Amino acid sequence: MNTLESKLIKVGIADLKFAKSPDVLRTSGLGSCVGVVIYDASAKIAGMAHVMLPDSKSSKKSELNQFKYADTSLPILIDTLIKDGARKFALKAKIAGGAQMFSFSSSNDMLRVGQRNVEAVKTVLNQYRIPILAEDVYGSSGRTIEFSIDTTLLNVRTVSQGTKDI
Repeated sequence: MNTLESKLIKVGIADLKFAKSPDVLRTSGLGSCVGVVIYDASAKIAGMAHVMLPDSKSSKKSELNQFKYADTSLPILIDTLIKDGARKFALKAKIAGGAQMFSFSSSNDMLRVGQRNVEAVKTVLNQYRIPILAEDVYGSSGRTIEFSIDTTLLNVRTVSQGTKDI
C-alpha cells in the first residue's frame, strides 16, 4: 500500500515545473502551445514545459520569459532534471498540443504557430538526443494533459474528442 499522497502540480502557460514520484504534472489550455514532458522513469523524476512559441529570437531580451519558448525552456528543463538526479542517457519525452486553432486562407507560415511549435520542440529534443516515446499533436482542438511519474502515462483530454493515455 502506497502511503504517499500524490500532489497535482499545475504548470501554467509559458511555465515549467518539476516533480518527483508520486506527484502528477498537469497543464491545460494547450491550443497551438505544446506540452512537453521529459522524464527519467527509474529515477522517478519529471519536468513539464508549456511552450507557447517556437523561438526567442524575435523577443526583446529585457522582456524575455525563457519558459515561453521551445529554444530556451527545454534546455532549462533538461539541465535542471540532470542537476536534480535524472540521468541524461535515460531521459525520454512525451509531447501533446500544437493544434491549428484557427483556419486561414493564407499560406503564411507565421500563422501556423502550432506546427512551428511542434517542429521546434522536436528539433531541441533531437539536439539533446532525447527520444519522443509518444505524441498527440496537431489537429484543431485544445488539450489538457496530466503526466503520472509513477506510470509514465500521459493522459490527454482533447476538447470534444475524449481522453486517452499515451
